[in-house]
Amino acid sequence: MNKYSAIRVGVGGVTGYTGMELMRRLARHPAVDIRLAMASSSSESKPIPALAKIWDAPVEPLDVDKLVAETDAVFLALPDSIAAEVGPALAARGTRVFDLSGAFRLRDADLQRKWYPHTPAGDSGATYGLTEHYRTELKNATLVACAGCYPTAAILSLRPLVAAGLLEPGVIIDAKSGISGAGKTPSERTHFSECHGSLSAYGVFAHRHAAEIEQEVGVPVTFVPHLIPIDRGIFETIYARLCAGVGPDQIEAALSAAYAGSPFVRLTGADLPEIKHVAHTNFCDIGWRVDRPGGQLVMVAVIDNLVKGASGQAIQNFNVAFGLDETLGLN
Repeated sequence: MNKYSAIRVGVGGVTGYTGMELMRRLARHPAVDIRLAMASSSSESKPIPALAKIWDAPVEPLDVDKLVAETDAVFLALPDSIAAEVGPALAARGTRVFDLSGAFRLRDADLQRKWYPHTPAGDSGATYGLTEHYRTELKNATLVACAGCYPTAAILSLRPLVAAGLLEPGVIIDAKSGISGAGKTPSERTHFSECHGSLSAYGVFAHRHAAEIEQEVGVPVTFVPHLIPIDRGIFETIYARLCAGVGPDQIEAALSAAYAGSPFVRLTGADLPEIKHVAHTNFCDIGWRVDRPGGQLVMVAVIDNLVKGASGQAIQNFNVAFGLDETLGLN
């Protein structure tokens, strides 16, 4: 017998990589009753072979009225421009929204206008959805802006160290993502013959996730993303100069204190993690090495971009928001 009261859930954008990952995980969540699975537009509707026997009901066109009428919570795996319109409309009518786009992540109006021009001006009332640092705020949130994939690994690594005053200015984040991080819509950059057997940097000084990282970490960073020819995963190598006298013990103490109650952050110390350790899981693994006290710090953080960087994190936020065990449906 299921001891949980079912929460009626809808998913918008199930035809994308993140939407399909959400459906697979929500289908086995003991407190979830999936009522609606919708595409990314009001006209799009098609069968999804990957979801056979997971969701055999039709995938419907996007319909805000129907989502409001039939669900308690909605996950939006939609393009930014569509989520910017749909998210507030749902929240205003009493449906709790977990938005996986970037539309509501930035609090600075100028930065939001620059990177997410479709987002309506003004305070959306969104809560930033990085569970480990916003558990209290999530409990009363109606519109949750789930953290981006690159920012998740960077913020989890850096925020406790910056808060403890352990780092000098000049943080560098060398980030690499699998192809699925670019989304399902094909492009020249993600074409097999363009990325197979290659590695490329992109968005140098021009990637919107840098603003998100700086907002949450509180210091300027140099952020350089790269595309690597694997399906899924994010690997970030972070370089920083330590303040005078700071060594590995202080790094470990700050991270351990920050994540003592966090079931999905694993601290590996000097044993640097790899993408294969976290693939298909909601874990973020963080390792580090220090050359000498007051010297150079190198951190390595890895996540699965489709899970802890997207669908898993959204479910983790959902669990906290509804007062459920944080790990429900994720282990």
